[in-house]
Amino acid sequence: MQLFRKPKLTKKKIIILSVVIVLLTIFCIFQNKYLTVDEYTFTSAKVSKSADDFRIVQVSDLHNAKFGKNNSRLISKIKDQSPDIIVITGDIVDSNHTNIDTATDFCKEAAKIAPCYYITGNHEMWLDKSETDTLYSGMNSAGVTILDSTTITLENGIYLTGLGDDHLYDGTLAKLSESVPDDALHIVLAHEPQYLEEEYKLSSPDLIITGHAHGGQVRLPFIGGIIAPDQGFFPKYTAGEYKSGDTTMYVSRGLGNSVIPLRLFNTPEINLLKIKAN
Repeated sequence: MQLFRKPKLTKKKIIILSVVIVLLTIFCIFQNKYLTVDEYTFTSAKVSKSADDFRIVQVSDLHNAKFGKNNSRLISKIKDQSPDIIVITGDIVDSNHTNIDTATDFCKEAAKIAPCYYITGNHEMWLDKSETDTLYSGMNSAGVTILDSTTITLENGIYLTGLGDDHLYDGTLAKLSESVPDDALHIVLAHEPQYLEEEYKLSSPDLIITGHAHGGQVRLPFIGGIIAPDQGFFPKYTAGEYKSGDTTMYVSRGLGNSVIPLRLFNTPEINLLKIKAN
């Protein structure tokens, strides 16, 4: 006696299945190419009059992704935010499919909009020396300032520290912070967010701008990100604002993908950070 019948694949079912596959494909493409802007406002008594309403656009984890020809859509979206500076917080290239020209071409166009400041991500650490030399040479020629574990002072009095990805948890930030006056606003660029509690906040920076987590790759309602590099499943730091003591950290979901090629419910983003006087 036959207990189970093999399902019959009718013409109607084939059409429905085909439509579902097409819609899912369109949805996945949309999820990975639709650019969004997330805005945050950081308010502090340390913000001087000249720094009030300072606008920072963050670009993170591009991973050689392209949004329009020569990244025209991405450049246009950045320009629309009228940034005073642009910070590029690592992984502008992907070590698995490196394209130096894509990265440097983006830098040339971004630097026409506003001064650009860049820090390394883990993928830059994994490049061959010849690739690294070509990348940094191209960035310098484009006018991008590479902050290799250094602190600079902007014209408005803001202290800006850029941590190289090889100096995130070795006390470098503490040493760099010694030169920052207590009453000055101190902003830190660091590619990876997971060191907030054990390293970053110990130096008491006011604001940390990070990426790396890719928003958790797949984001679910009430749960958030599912998996992130160096944090594993159900990561703590994936997107948005986090506070620890007197330190605030912003994590960008970033723009591109690497090992996992698709995002779900997690569109690529740039971040606009507005600095306001208290």
